[in-house]
Amino acid sequence: MNAYADRRERVTSESLLPISNNLYEYGRVTDRATVHRWVAGYELAWRTSGTNGLSALFTADATYLHSPYEEPVVGIHAIRKMWDDDRDGPDEVFTLSTEIVAVEGDTAVVRAEVQNGEPIRQEYRDLWLIRFDANGRCARFEEWPYWPGHPYSAHDDTGAASTESE
Repeated sequence: MNAYADRRERVTSESLLPISNNLYEYGRVTDRATVHRWVAGYELAWRTSGTNGLSALFTADATYLHSPYEEPVVGIHAIRKMWDDDRDGPDEVFTLSTEIVAVEGDTAVVRAEVQNGEPIRQEYRDLWLIRFDANGRCARFEEWPYWPGHPYSAHDDTGAASTESE
């Protein structure tokens, strides 16, 4: 049995949610354990056929941004469609490595590194800004992807960094 199949058996949507509201009693909206379970659920959902599991991860009116300046995908139905459009299917070969960078109030920041294919045909690093509701579901998901060989700042036609002095 491969590592991904083993993870599917150990991590189920039932073991991820619902997340207790007890965190509110202590003045904390979310914590690292909650974020860890959510990220594991996200990967599991990506590796699972269909999109039914997304309702356990995202609120009905959640907002999903592929990058900060992209048009947001709004609502669970639109997120399901985007999910199906963006992936090759549940058997898509990829590795996802994540690290929780910060948790503050209802928001978490996660660093992700994705490698697609075997052999690797595409890779990128990503920062996820995740805002949670009281039940531990994502109300807003925003990605900040960085691709190898792509500039990380805006440039004008000459290649010099643009300024706002004009």
